[in-house]
Amino acid sequence: MTPIVTTDWLADHLDDPDIVVCDCSFYLPNDPRNAAGLFAEARIPGARFFDIDAIKDATSDLPHMLPSPGVMAEHMGRLGISNAAKIIFYDQLGLFSAARGWWMMRVFGHDRAAVLDGGLPKWRAEGRPLDTSAPVASIAAVFTPAERADLVRDLTAMKAIVEDGSALILDARPDGRFAGTAPEPRAGVRGGHMPGAHNIPFNQLLAADGTMLPPDQLRARFVAEGADGSRPVVTSCGTGVTAAVLTLGLAVAGLPEGALYDGSWTEWGGRPDTQVEAATDAG
Repeated sequence: MTPIVTTDWLADHLDDPDIVVCDCSFYLPNDPRNAAGLFAEARIPGARFFDIDAIKDATSDLPHMLPSPGVMAEHMGRLGISNAAKIIFYDQLGLFSAARGWWMMRVFGHDRAAVLDGGLPKWRAEGRPLDTSAPVASIAAVFTPAERADLVRDLTAMKAIVEDGSALILDARPDGRFAGTAPEPRAGVRGGHMPGAHNIPFNQLLAADGTMLPPDQLRARFVAEGADGSRPVVTSCGTGVTAAVLTLGLAVAGLPEGALYDGSWTEWGGRPDTQVEAATDAG
């Protein structure tokens, strides 16, 4: 399945029996909007709410870390998602957090997933139907994960990468946060970036209408930062959400998608034992 689908495609296939649409919206802590509440108010017909703040490792003090295969299977079952489903993720901002859902499914061995290009804003702008009735529970299903550890990197792996340069780190945060000149949205997290990391703010992969750039333009942006397919890549961001936009962009560009650092900057910048570079550093 292609990693991204158009609103035209979804409109044509919305009633297919194997299509499951999921709203994977998420807002930063400094944004007062409530994703679940907005989903309840209006959504693409038939959509279920894929809550990354619930489908997580509840034993971690980091936000929405990947769950265990068992926890993932439980949540997918409640959402009525089986291994036969084709899952289309969208979000309320356009293309911000939907890629996290797509990436999570890939981590658990489900390649029949894609992201809706332009998300809910494009769907709305085109005057397509919305469901404003009360959400109903899904009919339970069975989902059997097949975990792919090669798509994920943890703190230990990232420390090794910083030391030996064995992979190219692409950071999706805004340039001010990457440079350490703008504050982080979470308290206690230092500003700056991992030594050797390159910055591609995730919105640089998007056109003015919120859709993803064409493959050739994506490839050019990645190649400009050294991601030309000749070296392993690891994406990162604040909490592993917009990093998935870079991972999605790599896939759309026809480049190896590499891995994603799940703890991302909240973990790295929140610890005293990690190396940090910032524009304000002396020398």
